[in-house]
Amino acid sequence: MAGYLVTGATGFIGRQFTQLLLQRDDAERVYLLVRASSQDKLANLVSGWPNPGRVTLVRGDLSADRLGVRDEVRDELRGKIDHVVHLAALYDITADDETSFLSNVDGTRKVIELAADLRASCLHHVSSVAVAGDHEGVFTEDMFDAGQRLPTAYHRTKFEAERLVREQHEVPWRVYRPAIVVGHSQTGEMDKIDGPYYLFPAIDKLKALPNVPLAGPDLGATNIVPVDYVAKALAELVGKPGLDGCAFHLVSPEPQPVVSVYNAFAKAAGAPTINVELDQRLSKGILRLVKLSENLPGVTLVRNSFLERLGIPPVLLENIGFPSVFASAATRKVLASSGIDVPRIEDYAAVLWRYWREHLDPFRARVPGPRGELDGRRVIITGASSGIGRATAIKVAAEGGVPLLIARRQPELEELRDEIIAAGGSASVYPTDLTDEEAVAKTVKQILSEHGRIDMLVNNAGRSIRRSIKLSFDRFHDYERAMAINYFGSVRLILAVLPHMIERKYGHIVNVSSIGVQGIAPRFSAYVASKAALDYFSKIAATETHGDGITFTTVHMPLVRTPMIRPTKIYDAFPTRSPNEAAAMVVRALKERPKHIGTPEGYLIQAAYTFLPGLVDMLAYEAYRIFPDSTAAGGSGEVKLGKGDRYLSKAATSLVKLTRGFHW
Repeated sequence: MAGYLVTGATGFIGRQFTQLLLQRDDAERVYLLVRASSQDKLANLVSGWPNPGRVTLVRGDLSADRLGVRDEVRDELRGKIDHVVHLAALYDITADDETSFLSNVDGTRKVIELAADLRASCLHHVSSVAVAGDHEGVFTEDMFDAGQRLPTAYHRTKFEAERLVREQHEVPWRVYRPAIVVGHSQTGEMDKIDGPYYLFPAIDKLKALPNVPLAGPDLGATNIVPVDYVAKALAELVGKPGLDGCAFHLVSPEPQPVVSVYNAFAKAAGAPTINVELDQRLSKGILRLVKLSENLPGVTLVRNSFLERLGIPPVLLENIGFPSVFASAATRKVLASSGIDVPRIEDYAAVLWRYWREHLDPFRARVPGPRGELDGRRVIITGASSGIGRATAIKVAAEGGVPLLIARRQPELEELRDEIIAAGGSASVYPTDLTDEEAVAKTVKQILSEHGRIDMLVNNAGRSIRRSIKLSFDRFHDYERAMAINYFGSVRLILAVLPHMIERKYGHIVNVSSIGVQGIAPRFSAYVASKAALDYFSKIAATETHGDGITFTTVHMPLVRTPMIRPTKIYDAFPTRSPNEAAAMVVRALKERPKHIGTPEGYLIQAAYTFLPGLVDMLAYEAYRIFPDSTAAGGSGEVKLGKGDRYLSKAATSLVKLTRGFHW
């Protein structure tokens, strides 16, 4: 009967290995080194494992002095530990030197010290085939330092950690070198994006291409094994006597061509496969040209930007194939009687793909439900109690979305929710004052608690003020009020939802702006300025979150007949859109996600001001002169030419028709 001390039991390989170890009759006691912050998590895991009564948790930390294991605990363990199995490490080819060194080298040094202090019979160190670096040709299990170059921090620190184990003489040792470890061959379970998983988003995008035969270069060979094979082999090898001082290659017995690995996953994804592989000589020429092109200005920047969009670290492509062929005859001979063997990747690629698609795909939030782009989407709609917001909520629900209704007036929101539910949809009510930072934060937290996600946001709530500057000299609060809701309220909500959207790598934000931003709208200096501020905030936010999958649409909305325009009586004579027509523009923005949506008249006004600003100023001044301030704004309410505020002169009517939908 033996006692085991395991580091890294919360890690992916560690979890699989420890469960198998607990099923062994000779594993009398299993001690698991765990950080204080992970102790509860590991305790919960252990409770569901075989023979949990055999497990004792030992508090420690690879980054702490003496592993953070107290002297009295060491005294208690001394003489009880036969095997120290060191699995804890940083398995990340993208990590920097300092981070990798602290975990892989310094941590291993402290584990060696602990094993010696506990008088363990054997230190089992899980290394990696990365120690072979750029060695070309066969790399046997008894080879180590063959003058190879170590291209990344991961290669260097795994090599150095193994060297420490080999050169110490206090504790007998064994070394295990897994190849690239992927998910469980039966369940597909995987804990993170690593190795070939980085390429899955690119393969997924290739599904859109016609499935025709493709030709591709010879990219060399790799070596991939599923985690269940590694865990089973480890559990078998650590308990076998007479193997001290040996290294074991836990690898596929035959090199796996990169093209074959791609084809296995492409078939699982339904993407085109490579049917013709170019000969090695031609392939090397192509790859050499690609490498030389990196010296051209801007090429590397463009390449890295493209790879970042797909979530592929450039360092992965530089190390996609192994120049080494890993011999494993000795390991397979020891394992022969156990029946443990490496499955063919073609036999379990579909299982890995399915698990990735459902659990690990960083872009899975972008996939809508079967009924369309809005099916199942959680869509925050502000100003939902009336007008455009109300009509938009009804349309979103009809498309299968779940509108999350925000406004200050709760009764109207509840009435709208009940109407949506009666029609067979779903909606939730969140009465909120968008000018209150604490209230907005509380609402977003509540939505995430109740719905689990926020897919889209429609910033529709707003305040319109139509008043000339000459009547605003002593009304600075007009500008503050407009900014408070139209700009600061919207930005406050955007900033509250962005962290969640960035984490999910998906989110779409629609800002209901104004046609007035596209031209010059007299008497709307407060309103249009606040909308313009939001327009430019969103343009900048869109660039900064471009790689996070966040998109913005600005809807330059024409004049809509809503309660907001009721105080301006001349608008009774203006052609306007209905709330339903305006809502259709917003729904289009949600479904198609263009940069902006507007009207032909709005784009014409925008172009006119770009090329003929003086003429536009003159026309806008005439409109300013003709159309009065409303009585609600402190003006006379009388049109300068014509028969009053409900009747327009021919000149005024012509201007309104020419600039249909504009806020005069």
